[in-house]
Amino acid sequence: MTRKIVLLPGDGIGPEIIAEAVKVLECVDKKFGLKLKFEEELIGGAAIDEHGLPLANSTLEKCRAAEAVLMGSVGGPKWDTMDASIRPEKGLLKIRYELGLFANLRPAILYPQLADASSLKRELVAGLDILIVRELTGGIYFGEPRGIRRLDNGERQGYNTYVYAEHEVERIGRNAFEMAMKRNKKVCSVDKANVLEATVLWREVMQGLAPEYPEVELSHMYVDNAAMQLVREPKQFDVIVTGNMFGDILSDTAAMLTGSIGMLPSASLNSDGFGLYEPVHGSAPDIAGQGIANPLATILSAAMMLRYSLAEAEAADAIEAAVGKVLDQGLRSADIWSEGCDKVSTQALGDAVVAALL
Repeated sequence: MTRKIVLLPGDGIGPEIIAEAVKVLECVDKKFGLKLKFEEELIGGAAIDEHGLPLANSTLEKCRAAEAVLMGSVGGPKWDTMDASIRPEKGLLKIRYELGLFANLRPAILYPQLADASSLKRELVAGLDILIVRELTGGIYFGEPRGIRRLDNGERQGYNTYVYAEHEVERIGRNAFEMAMKRNKKVCSVDKANVLEATVLWREVMQGLAPEYPEVELSHMYVDNAAMQLVREPKQFDVIVTGNMFGDILSDTAAMLTGSIGMLPSASLNSDGFGLYEPVHGSAPDIAGQGIANPLATILSAAMMLRYSLAEAEAADAIEAAVGKVLDQGLRSADIWSEGCDKVSTQALGDAVVAALL
């Protein structure tokens, strides 16, 4: 029985990096007998150009019928002046919401070969292994009411609503505690409970969950302090759990600790284990088509897909080990290059991962 994977290359460098991940997946498919079948669809700006919408309903239904979704990136200056309701990013928000992808897992792992590429001193980041668990379908990105309105004095006002229900906090909190049980048994819940009532509730729900996981140490931190601590003493963290907006910001901060945002994969899961997998970085339209994008975050996202949605841990381990071997060989894309290493193209880096798998 074949297992269908929907590919959503998207915009910018998306098609380039997805192509390399597919090569790697085809290799492990042959090696481990995974019986993968790929089907490519449109999202973001590419979908707007074709369908007039950033995510067609037909694409959404094909994703529902698949085992998992592997995505590249969305957006670019071509669509920046469009109405906010149909911009490329709306397609990404829609697929997350419609498929119930509430749990975003963003590992920030520093490969030892890249310790000197980090923006922090080697001693601060060597051995870094953080998992950021971000709530993905609630908070200020989805809260209503929202919009831009004109006040009585004629001035325009933009407004958004930061809102969380107890069940939304509980399910992401439980996810974080479960992940911590498989790691170093520490959860840091990040909020802004000193000024935001929505995160007062967030903290209360997290505290209510803690007794169910007596082996896990729960701590709390305001988001501004968490941002500072990530660049001051990042290895104090094991699992960080937080809301949609804070998680978006903190995971990008954590990206720079690992040498490049081009190294960070992610998984967005629903309650059934179905997932959408994508690199943390954006569409990078300024380098699209030049063959210099880093495909490793997408390749590592494919490994996460095998691990979490297809239960193929051996194949996932093989991909992750192959990435390590390629870095040992001194092969680097431009974003992680340093003196003494070989700067190679997107395609060459993907080919090297395939070769390391053989």
